[in-house]
Amino acid sequence: MAVTQTAPAIEPRDGELFPLPEAERSTGLLPSQMLRGLVKLGHEIMSPNPIGEDQIQPASLDLRLGEVAYRVRASFLPGARSTVKDKLDQLSMHRIDLTAGTVLERDCVYIVPLLEMTALPRRTTAAANPKSSTGRLDVFARVITDYGTEFDRVRDGYKGPLYAEISPRAFSVVVRTGSRLVQLRIRRGSPLFRDTALRRLHAESPLVELPEDGPPASQAIRNGLVFTVDAMGSPDTGLIGYKARRHTDVIDVDRVDYYDPSDFWEPVYARRGPGDPSGLVLDPNDFYILASREAVVVPPDHAAEMLPYDTFVGEFRVHYAGFFDPGFGAVEAGGQGSRAVLEVRSHEVPFLIEHGQTMGRLVYEPLIARPDRLYGGTIGSSYQSQGLALSKHFKKVPLR
Repeated sequence: MAVTQTAPAIEPRDGELFPLPEAERSTGLLPSQMLRGLVKLGHEIMSPNPIGEDQIQPASLDLRLGEVAYRVRASFLPGARSTVKDKLDQLSMHRIDLTAGTVLERDCVYIVPLLEMTALPRRTTAAANPKSSTGRLDVFARVITDYGTEFDRVRDGYKGPLYAEISPRAFSVVVRTGSRLVQLRIRRGSPLFRDTALRRLHAESPLVELPEDGPPASQAIRNGLVFTVDAMGSPDTGLIGYKARRHTDVIDVDRVDYYDPSDFWEPVYARRGPGDPSGLVLDPNDFYILASREAVVVPPDHAAEMLPYDTFVGEFRVHYAGFFDPGFGAVEAGGQGSRAVLEVRSHEVPFLIEHGQTMGRLVYEPLIARPDRLYGGTIGSSYQSQGLALSKHFKKVPLR
């Protein structure tokens, strides 16, 4: 298996390291131009391997897998008194070389040191998410740190290595040094963004295109932006989603537009016959790709995160990735509103979801400044203007 080529390193450009638009906030997420500046200076985020320009996203940085993986007996958090290495000494089963590529087996847990590390100052924190394509493969991927007490959170002042905990659920996957499964965003201060600010932002630039039979915006914004599920599909096909097949070949995470979706997925259709119950019964043993009814818009100077698990709306997990870059679904970034794709697993028991049922919430957060690149086709983003869509690894052909 070929090793993925290293992307060109970020080269200095003319002008300032931190070119900022006129509007600038004192707190918020760092935009792409500021992330690029930190990389050039070797501040806050660094790597012994040059960081490529294509790792810089509008409000996040793609993180790369390192040279080894450790198969472990159980998932863990290091805790306030331990390093990740301390826990690996207790739980590691064997060490795996990633430089030539290897298979990570489904239902197993792996710890992989990442090529990037952080040196965060005071009042600066970082948060991680799986990339969209990672979540759509049902690969559970989280970031941990030395002395960490939370997944996907890097505390202020942390100086040290980053690790990815990876657990493929539906499919075994092939990864290698340089593969990108997670992304990191850096935050200055602790910006608060309450519903009042969200309603004001929605009034200035609509954040969601509500269906005709959907709730008014005043009800759609409640502890974040409420979104619901499409369980009817298009009138022509009635397709509402996909269910992962149980026994498949492996998927190479670095291949794009390569696999026949029929080898890995079964189509799921709406029930429309007389006497059929509406909606879809989620089997706790299965993984589903569904879509929201609403088209979502993320303004260019904001980002959004989907809350992955909300017991108030049901015993299911609705998203593994959950981070929406600035410009997602926005007209100025080549989008006309894009539906949120939902990566769904029921917990413990079968669960019925019906058309228009609340599935979760989007929480918006401001950036310090508008980024110099927006999510969309101009930077090679895979899911702008999407409807119901599988990950980029699959050919865009109908399922047989």
